Amino acid sequence: MEFTNLDALLKILNHKLLETQERPLNYTEILLLRGIWQCQTYNQIAQEGGYSAGYLTNVVAPELCRRLSVFIGRRVTKKNCRALLESYATNSLAPEKKLQKKSFPSLSPKINEEISPCFPSGSLPLDSPFYIEQSAIEAQVYKEIEQPGALVRIKAPKEMGKTSLLRRILNYANYQGYCTVNLDLTQIDQIILDNVNRFLRWLCANVTRQLQLEPKLDEYWDEDIGSKVSCTHYFQNYLLEQINSPLVIAFDEVDQIFDHPLVAKDFFLLLRLWYEETKRSALWQKLRLIVVYSTESYASLQFHQSPFNIGLPIQLNSFSLDQIKQLAQRYGFDWTDSEEAKLLMTMVGGHPALVNIALYHLSCGKMTLAQLLQTAPTANGIYSHHLQRHWATLQEQPELAIATQSMMNSQQPVLLEPEIAYKLNNMGLIKYLDSNQAIPSCELYRLYFQSNCKDSGSKKRN
Repeated sequence: MEFTNLDALLKILNHKLLETQERPLNYTEILLLRGIWQCQTYNQIAQEGGYSAGYLTNVVAPELCRRLSVFIGRRVTKKNCRALLESYATNSLAPEKKLQKKSFPSLSPKINEEISPCFPSGSLPLDSPFYIEQSAIEAQVYKEIEQPGALVRIKAPKEMGKTSLLRRILNYANYQGYCTVNLDLTQIDQIILDNVNRFLRWLCANVTRQLQLEPKLDEYWDEDIGSKVSCTHYFQNYLLEQINSPLVIAFDEVDQIFDHPLVAKDFFLLLRLWYEETKRSALWQKLRLIVVYSTESYASLQFHQSPFNIGLPIQLNSFSLDQIKQLAQRYGFDWTDSEEAKLLMTMVGGHPALVNIALYHLSCGKMTLAQLLQTAPTANGIYSHHLQRHWATLQEQPELAIATQSMMNSQQPVLLEPEIAYKLNNMGLIKYLDSNQAIPSCELYRLYFQSNCKDSGSKKRN
């Protein structure tokens, strides 16, 4: 029996994968298999699916081949994949009867038919078709974390895709056989953030737990030598000694500790010391660090008070026009003439979360693009929460509010004081021109803050 019908074969594969690995094929794996069946190259498959060839080649394909090799019992490659899978399906016991016992949903990777998009909130799952890759950045980070003792700093305003990128970096590290630990600092109790010793014990305990090692904090902790030395001692003489592969530790939402200066100072100093230690010690070279934080929190810091300035800095940028068109296609829209994409780009400046929210609402069919754009900068628009958050930040720092009002009401680029420009840029509200002058980063902010600053001024006069 020859399995020329790929859909039937996919059903058999999913039945076996659910049975043996408790996870069926995901969207990108199906996309890859369909491309292999059509004798496409990775570049062709990537272009058709809206992914980068590097992601399919280095991340999706190795994991898919590994999963298939496990239950087939032979090494699966792109070259022999079709032949081995057809042979496996042919030799399966009564595959048609098995399929009659359990119905499976269609496995076609057509987004507009298959996947009903959820409201964009938070990070995107690894198999989400709505994740738009920034291939150059991802390739740079993947290469960096392969280096002994690497440290990567990922920074951007809120909702720019930092955590979604972090998920994919850790996923890549797992495929390389590295140990990975993901620490989300939003999960820390406030009482822990008020004490350096508690915080560093929290750090050690969580790393130990995620590595599935026996906790031995009390054996290595010595109050007489201090918490930073004890923490370093615990990593060096216990954790790093117990593992035989590189260890990637990701610190997400690090800006949570900016408001706790004593803890922040000691924590960043400790990371700097570890980073320096990797240059001298082969044991410490196992460690690779990823630090992720929002630049919006810089508005509460002193001028140029960066968390630290070591390692590889990664700044996430807004979507390009082509990326907006690509994402629109995944939501089921044909924006090939670019007109709609240009209108949305003008309004939100390519901000990833704002673009996603717009496309989600348009895909629901409850408003047109014209209606969305008209109401976007109002209190009743789809961006009200996002805009109100920025407004609240400006109200807490009057000098920023005054500068913003001046900026939004000017028809020409404005030269701002360096400290003001630094903070507004880190909030994502402005962008620089070549002359170091600034303009609003998008029409959404210009229109919203023009209206709110005017209303605020009227209330004060009354």
